[in-house]
Amino acid sequence: MPHQFSLAQSICKPARRSKGGIVASQSRRAAEVGAEVLAAGGDCIDAVIATTFALNVLEPWMSGMGGGGAMVLYRAKDNRTEVIDYGMCAPQSLRIEDYPVTGQGAASDLFPWARVKDDRNLHGPGSIAVPGVVAGMEEAHRRHAKLPWKDLVSPAAKIAGEGLLVDWWTTLMIASTAADLRRYPASAETFLRDGLPPNAPWGVKAEMRLPQPRLQATLAHLATAGPRDFYQGDLARSIASDVRADGGSLSVEDLAAFRAHLRDPLAIPYRNGKVFATPELTAGPTMAHALRLLQNNLKPGSAPDAAAYVEYANALQSAYRERLNDMGDADGKRSLGAEHLAPSCTTHFSVVDRDGNMAAVTQTLLSTFGSKYVTPHSGIPMNNGIMWFDPTPGSTNSLAPGKRCLCNYTPVIAETADGRRLAIGASGGRRILPAVMQLASFAMDFGLDLDTAIHQPRIDASEGAVVIGDIRLPAEARKVLAARFDYEEAQVQTLPMKFACPSVVMREGDINFGAVEIFQPWAEAVAES
Repeated sequence: MPHQFSLAQSICKPARRSKGGIVASQSRRAAEVGAEVLAAGGDCIDAVIATTFALNVLEPWMSGMGGGGAMVLYRAKDNRTEVIDYGMCAPQSLRIEDYPVTGQGAASDLFPWARVKDDRNLHGPGSIAVPGVVAGMEEAHRRHAKLPWKDLVSPAAKIAGEGLLVDWWTTLMIASTAADLRRYPASAETFLRDGLPPNAPWGVKAEMRLPQPRLQATLAHLATAGPRDFYQGDLARSIASDVRADGGSLSVEDLAAFRAHLRDPLAIPYRNGKVFATPELTAGPTMAHALRLLQNNLKPGSAPDAAAYVEYANALQSAYRERLNDMGDADGKRSLGAEHLAPSCTTHFSVVDRDGNMAAVTQTLLSTFGSKYVTPHSGIPMNNGIMWFDPTPGSTNSLAPGKRCLCNYTPVIAETADGRRLAIGASGGRRILPAVMQLASFAMDFGLDLDTAIHQPRIDASEGAVVIGDIRLPAEARKVLAARFDYEEAQVQTLPMKFACPSVVMREGDINFGAVEIFQPWAEAVAES
């Protein structure tokens, strides 16, 4: 792949080690919020909730109250693994006739779907599915939290009161969707300046912040009123009123009916250990397919070699072929398909506490800034979950009221044969699965410690026949991959990402480790102090 970047640059981000808890997140500031909760005596779940709401403020282009997600949890005392699924669903009040196909080619968001009039399914109020993040946090808090709900949401309200700090990464993320943010007054007011992306000042003592008073007030209210208010209280009425006033279908009845679901994880045997993944409408079933092939065909050793990378590519390509053949939310079809063709913006963080409880948490608005629509009164960036559905009737994944949304994410808890345990996940749309699979393999097939694993080059094989290799791969591996596949090379970079962005924690004995994607500028693993 042609590029103009330096080939001599070397970047390192050492894994963190601690006997205390660790939060590994794409946002250092959000990880610090979670680590502070752990230091105050909180459980792993308390840190998950606090980090989630902090990310709502700090990474509004990735996730938040307006989105959905899933978490895989390990509870050390009971030696039990569980899944909380809070993925989004289409509103019951949605009307199919509001999404007429134009006959003017494919959708504009890199989907194979027929284009809908005004791109109603891609951005704006009509693209919003019922959000699940607050319900997910509600269920997690009910089951496992030690600290009061208010104490876990209030730090995010305080951060919102400070305003969103503008640096070069903030500018880049806002600029990537500024053309669509300009369509919606509350979005433009929140994230743009005179209709343009904000720019960080050059002066060393100068700073720019984007005020978030409505989001601050919403978080302060939610902290006091509790999570059900988002679905059945004043906040629910405010959200539904805004969306419907601007032409969407989300109703108070849709919000009131939503609940998160406790599910049994997929328990995938692998190398005398196990990988616990999310089931049904996630990439977990595809992960199981890939690991079955690796179990049979990959030869474990001391480090990944050319043969290992070939088997990674073979397993991923086979798994994605199966994924494409059986997709959508219908009886007997709970695996995914065409969503792998589109990019998405997601956040993943992993947590381990001093007692060995662990969480792998993935949350998303789907596209960058989701629907690009910020609710005018509550200041919440909302998802665009409706874009995952085929607007043409008659397929497994055709748009319908109440239907669950597809998703790329696959957070996992992995247990190695030698007794180590990892919480692994990533952001990066279709590229998530290849990263998670390889990181699990690095630990389970080759015994790599977390610092070595996070710096180990990876491939991506989520784009059909094409295999993308990190240019840092050993020469022999690059040579063999080029001979076997339609092979392209790319540098690891922040935007556009050619590989996923993982955040991982590991526990070995009573020692915890945390590591994050070395090229993500904000990402960091933070230990409780």
